[in-house]
Amino acid sequence: MIKKYFDNYTFWTGILITSLVVANVVAGKVIQIKGIVLPAAVVSYAFTFLCTDVINEKWGKEKATQSVIIGFTTQIFAALLILMAQYLPVAPFASETQEAYKIILGQNWRFVVASLTAYLIAQNVDVKLFDFIKKKTNGKHKWVRNNVSTLTSQLVDTSIFITIAFWGSVPSILVMIFSQYIIKLGLALIDTPIFYLMTKD
Repeated sequence: MIKKYFDNYTFWTGILITSLVVANVVAGKVIQIKGIVLPAAVVSYAFTFLCTDVINEKWGKEKATQSVIIGFTTQIFAALLILMAQYLPVAPFASETQEAYKIILGQNWRFVVASLTAYLIAQNVDVKLFDFIKKKTNGKHKWVRNNVSTLTSQLVDTSIFITIAFWGSVPSILVMIFSQYIIKLGLALIDTPIFYLMTKD
């Protein structure tokens, strides 16, 4: 009964977009998991790969690619709206909120470029690899295509983002990539039962 409400392409594209926008908003918060320091966005961003896998499984490669492009354009639109709001004149009685706004929502454009580039490339890798494995296995072994495509694309995403965002500003790019990927790997494995539930016939 409940599942029929989730069996909808528009719903999953909406979840994808929401996950992306929230990831960009909360990226300024730094968290620590098992000694690994990373942005809070890692949790909400992980949902984007689940979304494209579900869309790919149920509605095919073309629809999944379409959702990726929609997500890309909405990220740009959201970033521009946030930037526009930053430069709108502040009411005199609320001037102290401007600095808080800049701290929480102010855009580091190097990070924005890194995020957009990593997202577009990694998600396309995910969609194409998922579709390739599905065809090679004749639609069997969902866990293989779900995990292999997600784990591969997450590595691509992490490598591109950290290289663009932190090149020249951290002691070791490779250590940073490896550390963040370990957390993303764990999140990717956790989404497998959800993927099975959401794509159950």
